[in-house]
Amino acid sequence: MRMVCEHEGEHGSQWSAIQSIAAKIGCSGETLRNWLRQSERDQGVRPGQTTDERELIKALEREVRELRQANEILRKASAYFAMAEVDCRSRP
Repeated sequence: MRMVCEHEGEHGSQWSAIQSIAAKIGCSGETLRNWLRQSERDQGVRPGQTTDERELIKALEREVRELRQANEILRKASAYFAMAEVDCRSRP
């Protein structure tokens, strides 16, 4: 990303600088452009979620998913034991 900033003046546009450097480092221009945009978001230059915010959101989504699974297990267990208790009471 530093290379793009340093060599942008040598090219007609940022995109042509990105394509030139991407070819040299062995990745696609789109990949390098995405890295550059994310770096700009991380530095506060571009609006959007920073890398830290994205990681936090993923972790929170994972936690919510796990809690929902645990709640579903507890709900089913509660229903099972409630039915077992009703069944025990109905037997003479």
